[in-house]
Amino acid sequence: MTVLTTQRLVLREWTEDPADLARLFDIYSRPEVTRWLGAPGLPLTDPAQAADRLAMWRERHAGHGGRYGTWAIEVRDTGMVAGTVLLKPLPGRDENVPTEDIEVGWHLHPDSWGHGYATEAARAAAARELAAGTREVYAVVAPGNEASMAVARRLGMTHVGRRSDWYGGESLETFVLAAPAAGA
Repeated sequence: MTVLTTQRLVLREWTEDPADLARLFDIYSRPEVTRWLGAPGLPLTDPAQAADRLAMWRERHAGHGGRYGTWAIEVRDTGMVAGTVLLKPLPGRDENVPTEDIEVGWHLHPDSWGHGYATEAARAAAARELAAGTREVYAVVAPGNEASMAVARRLGMTHVGRRSDWYGGESLETFVLAAPAAGA
């Protein structure tokens, strides 16, 4: 199911299609991608884990009526999946209870780095969330992940320093994008 479209991209649900699962495994089995992610169970080591990861994402977002998700970024011209964009409530310090703070994030395959796909996908997801009435959208980035910090800056996000409010208290570089002021 298509969630959003941009000039070059289709943001859609990941599916159980073998090509989707193979690409999901290819992305999340790569140390150069997963070294920046604090999620348990990464990197993936068995292709069967891709279906498990997809099921976990679906369960996480099931109660939100499609507002939040972990979506495939598909390049319109080629049909290739470049990676993932996510929009979701940030998990709190205990990691079990989501906060009211909303995160936009991106995880791209190395063959899709440097094309502006992360920026374009995250911009569309964040804009949709701000249009729905959310006052701020956050990006949290592992210290040292200069490429993701550059994406956050290209999105017009403001760096507010390191915060440890989320993800079990992990200290993360935090960026925020505020909704435009009313009438602006």
